[in-house]
Amino acid sequence: MNKMGKRFPEGFLWGGAVAANQLEGAYKADGKGLSTADVSPYGIMSPPDESMTAYNLYHDGIDFYHKYKEDIALFAEMGFKAFRLSIAWTRIFPNGDETEPNEKGLAFYDNLFDELKKYNIEPVVTISHYEMPLALVKNYGGWKNRKVVEFYEHFARTVFTRYKDKVKYWMTFNEINVILHAPFTGGGLLFEEGENQKNAQYQGAHHQFIASALAVKAGHEIIPGSQIGCMIASMVTYPYTSKPEDMFAAMQQDRQTLFFSDVQARGSYPGYMKRFFRDNNIEIVMEEGDEQLLKDGTVDYIGFSYYMSFVASTDPEHQKTSGNLLEGVKNPYLASSEWGWQIDPKGLRIVLNQLHDRYQKPLFIVENGLGAVDTLSTDGTVEDDYRIDYLQSHLEEVREAIEDGVELIGYTSWGPIDLVSASTAELRKRYGYIYVDRDSEGKGTNNRIKKKSFHWYKEVIETNGESL
Repeated sequence: MNKMGKRFPEGFLWGGAVAANQLEGAYKADGKGLSTADVSPYGIMSPPDESMTAYNLYHDGIDFYHKYKEDIALFAEMGFKAFRLSIAWTRIFPNGDETEPNEKGLAFYDNLFDELKKYNIEPVVTISHYEMPLALVKNYGGWKNRKVVEFYEHFARTVFTRYKDKVKYWMTFNEINVILHAPFTGGGLLFEEGENQKNAQYQGAHHQFIASALAVKAGHEIIPGSQIGCMIASMVTYPYTSKPEDMFAAMQQDRQTLFFSDVQARGSYPGYMKRFFRDNNIEIVMEEGDEQLLKDGTVDYIGFSYYMSFVASTDPEHQKTSGNLLEGVKNPYLASSEWGWQIDPKGLRIVLNQLHDRYQKPLFIVENGLGAVDTLSTDGTVEDDYRIDYLQSHLEEVREAIEDGVELIGYTSWGPIDLVSASTAELRKRYGYIYVDRDSEGKGTNNRIKKKSFHWYKEVIETNGESL
C-alpha cells in the first residue's frame, strides 16, 4: 500500500490538549482556591514557594478564562474534532474538602463546554491535572492520606453529574506516574526528614489508583456510554548495547511507567512490583476490598503523552540527557530539542504497539509536541517549520502504527496555543500553532497570532491525515 493510501480511521479525533493551570489564569477569580501550581513559580521539578513572593506565570496564564471564546474559534478554524482540557479542582472545591461546590466554577465549565459544542468539538476532560487544592496538602498531607480519596471521588461525581450531557471522554489523572518524579506536583507530597520517601510516593500512588477506580465506577453509573481512561507519561527505553544487563535495565526503566497503566488497565499489582516493594522495604497499606475495587474499576482506554525516548545503560560513564521529568543516557542516533529532549518519531510507533499489545484496549495520544523558542517576525508571522517537521514525522509513525493494527481514538497535540510550560513555568518554551504575545515576565499584548503550523495542521485535519 502506498503512503497516500494509508488513512486515519473515520471519526478520528484530531485536536489539541491543554491544562487549566497552564493557560486559564484568573487564579483567584470567582471563588477559586489556591492550588499546588499557584505556589510552583519555577515549574514542577522545583520545590514549592508557599510565600508566593516570586512572580508566578501560572497566576495569569494566557487569560484563557476570559478569552476562551476567541481561542476556541481559532481551534474551530483549524477544524478541531476534539479539545483536551482539565477542570481546575480549586474552581469547583476551593479547599478540596467542601461539601457543596462553587457554582461560579461549575458555570465557567458549562459555558466552555457549550462553546465547544457550538463548533462540534468533543471535549476530552482530565479530572485532575497537576493542580490539586493546596489546602489538601496543608491539612491532610496530600495523596499520602487516604481521606483525599473521598474528596477526589466527591469532586469526580460532582463534575460527572453536572456535565453528563456534555462530556463523553474523561481521564482520571494526568501523567499519574509523575508522582514518582515530581511528588509535589503529582501528589501534593512534602517529606519530613528521615521519611521513607519512596514508600510515601507508592502509597500516594495506591490512593490515586483507588480514586481512579472509584471514578471509573461513578462515571459509568452517572454517564452511560462514557469512556473513562487513565493517562501516563510514556516513553520507550532502548538498551545502549546488546549486553543483557543493558536490556534488563531498559526493561526495568519501562516498568516504572508501565506499572501505572498495568494497575489501571489490568486491575491488579503486577508481580514485578511486588518484588520491587519487597526488595526496597516498601509496604503499601491497603484497605479491605481494595483489590476487588481495582479489578472492577479498570479503565476503558489508555491515554498517554509522548515526547521522547530514552536509553538505559549499566555503564555510569555515559552522557545523560534531559527529558519529560526523567533523564536517560544520550542516544547518539537522535537529534535534540532546545531543551535537550531527544526527538524520536519511531519511538512513538513503538510505544503505540507496546501499549496495544500489552492491554488490547483503545489508545489515545493526548500529548505530543515540540517546545521551542519561536520568533515573531516584523511582518507578524512565525515560521515554525521545525515544529511542522517534528509533528509530521511523528504523525507518519502514528499512521504506520494504525496500519500495524493499533486501535487509536485520536491525537491531541500538546499546547495548540502557547501556554505556560509545566516543567519550567516559562512562556519562552512554546508549543502552539497559535502564538501568544506574552513573555516569561508576563509582558506583552496577549494577542493571538497564527503560526505557519496553524495552516499546516488545518490541512492535516481537513484531509484526515492524507496530506502528511
